[in-house]
Amino acid sequence: MRRPFFSWLMTQRNPVTFDEVQTFANAAFYDYQFPKQAEDFESLSRYLEENASYLHSMSIFDEAWSRYLASEE
Repeated sequence: MRRPFFSWLMTQRNPVTFDEVQTFANAAFYDYQFPKQAEDFESLSRYLEENASYLHSMSIFDEAWSRYLASEE
């Protein structure tokens, strides 16, 4: 069973960073509406497209999703 994406994303937080995925993680930490139990790409993607003004490009989510899947192998 895979852990939720948000749980993985929180392991990527770094207060002093230039990495886009880490910056995404830092901002998502403060997004109290983030679907914390979601494990599927479609629902997360839809949420981020509609609600995450802090995510400047969906390609950052795509990169984070790739890292998430690789970490779960």
